[in-house]
Amino acid sequence: MVRNLLGSVLALAGATAAVWSPFRAWYDGRHGRHYRLGDLFSGGGVTNVPAELFASLFLPFVGAALITLAGLLLRSRLLVALAGVIVLGFTVVWLVRVGQAEGSLVISGEPGNGLGPGTGLAFGGGLVLLLASVVLRGRGRGVRGDRAEPVYVPPPDPAVPTLDGAGG
Repeated sequence: MVRNLLGSVLALAGATAAVWSPFRAWYDGRHGRHYRLGDLFSGGGVTNVPAELFASLFLPFVGAALITLAGLLLRSRLLVALAGVIVLGFTVVWLVRVGQAEGSLVISGEPGNGLGPGTGLAFGGGLVLLLASVVLRGRGRGVRGDRAEPVYVPPPDPAVPTLDGAGG
């Protein structure tokens, strides 16, 4: 029970970090909600064209959060792990596409320059979701095939003598 509680708290924290990340700066002060989801998979790459909220990085992260909630309700470690893989996958694809568009990625300590806290939140949220899937205990496996079938034992025959001398 403690493992499930700790895993649930970790999963909710990871999903929250992932959903919150598009509202933070991802690169050069540009928020994640301004990156179009289609740009990640198009030949043109990441552009400066702003995105609508549900056409941005927000959409896969909200989807991952919903998968996390379903995983917690169903006590499915696999669904929580899938949510973590989705968050990490979109974060890594975004990193690759922005790196291609910019020529390189810069990590800077100055606000508004280089990778921002949104990228860290998304990456950390995905890792926490994967950790939660390891910590969660999941559903107990009911071993149906290994249960012994009841064996019929006939009642003792009164005509056969027993060791205690009570029979026949």
